[in-house]
Amino acid sequence: MQEQSVIHNTFVIERGYPVPPERVFAALSDPAKKRRWFVDGGGNKVEYYEMEFEVGGKERARFSHAGPMKGIPFTNEGTYQDIVPDRRVVLASTMSMGEKRISSSLTTFELLTAESGTDLIFTHQGAFFEGSDGPEIRKGGWRILLERLATELAN
Repeated sequence: MQEQSVIHNTFVIERGYPVPPERVFAALSDPAKKRRWFVDGGGNKVEYYEMEFEVGGKERARFSHAGPMKGIPFTNEGTYQDIVPDRRVVLASTMSMGEKRISSSLTTFELLTAESGTDLIFTHQGAFFEGSDGPEIRKGGWRILLERLATELAN
């Protein structure tokens, strides 16, 4: 039997932020704010970041990590599928490492009003190709990103 060429995985991360949903939505929708927490953090070297925040709009980023994969360029290219102000953002995207496409994902950010501010439900549905980082590493990466989002919201 031939080895499976695609690994499918879904994970959910739930997280609270002590600010109203409008502030969390602003950090998802404002290009300068999203760039700070999504690509600039952690010592990444950013080649470019572009964002057209509208349904059908594109988001593109190219950067290299400062850690073990230093110098290897990563590219994210996505299209916004659904946007409900202060409630929901859905983005379909692909990730490449160097010139090799390693995954395709559908990510959903759901914002719920809570007593303490906002409850975020982040759902990642992914197809991971040969040579990819895989679901567990991706989940860990998103945990780091959502922590950077907390830092952005604290400023």
